[in-house]
This record gives sequence, C-alpha cells and structure tokens, in this order.
Amino acid sequence: MELVRTHRLELAALTGPFADALVAGDLGAAAAELRASVGRWHATDPSHLVQLRLAAEAAAAVGFDGFARVVVLAGPPRRAIGSIGFHGPPDDRGRLELGCRIHPAHRGRGYGVEAATALIDWATARFGITRFLLAVPSRRAAHGLVPIEIETDRGDRRGAGIHGLAAMVEWE
Repeated sequence: MELVRTHRLELAALTGPFADALVAGDLGAAAAELRASVGRWHATDPSHLVQLRLAAEAAAAVGFDGFARVVVLAGPPRRAIGSIGFHGPPDDRGRLELGCRIHPAHRGRGYGVEAATALIDWATARFGITRFLLAVPSRRAAHGLVPIEIETDRGDRRGAGIHGLAAMVEWE
C-alpha cells in the first residue's frame, strides 16, 4: 500500500498484524511491523486503531482501500504519534467521515491538521471524493467536539478546505 507523506509525517498503513500486536500488548512486534518505535500509549487504549482497522476492511471490500493509517513522525527516529482514517466507505451523500487521534505529548503542533490534510488530499486524488465530515475538538462545544462538513477543490489548491478549517477550530 502506498505511503502518504507530508513534510514532517508519514501516514503508514494500519495493518492487521500491527493492530493485533497492539491489542496483545506486544509493542516489539508492533514496532517491527511499522518499522518505527511504538509507545505504550497506543497499547493502553487501542480502540481507535481497532475501529479504524475494521472500518478500513469494510471500505476495502467495496473498492476503497487504504483508509486506516498510523501517523508516524518522520524523524529520525521514526515514531508512531497517532492514528487517522476514514470510518468506512462514503455515505449515501458521497462523504467520508474522518477520525484522528494524536498522542497528548504531540498535540498543539499541527500534526492533526497536517495528517488530515494529507489524507483528504490523497482520497480526493485517488478516489475523486471531495466531501468530508470531521469531528474537531473545540473548547466552545458542550461535549468537546464540533461536527464540520468540508468540500475540497479538485484543482490546484490542495488542502485549502482543511487549512481554512484549522483557522476556525483548535485541532491538534
């Protein structure tokens, strides 16, 4: 599966063996599969990774492969700092729902926005999808999340939709 890259990050495939190793608490096997260091944080609550993996399998079954990713700081050293992916195939309105989780020690540095921009641009280029749903953190929301729908351009303005979004919310 192709690697999605940004200036600082790599969005590596979230494979079955990687998810299985985390659920089993085997950080060594997870790190070997990813070829990057993996901290205890991922194994403490692997639910987001497992959910992304299951959603990715469902999406792949209908022709949308590559939807679940591990966010890796490009380093050196390479290390896993989060997870990102789409929560299944496009809905009946052609939208993909995006979820992203960044390790608390790496929040506030723009990694979430950078990873989301890259994955949205990848989905637009690869599948022609231009509509996305995101639940973004906001101190102004009662439950801490604000649902946002964005539509991207298919032209030269890669990432324009999410960069505008980043100015509106406090996304990691």
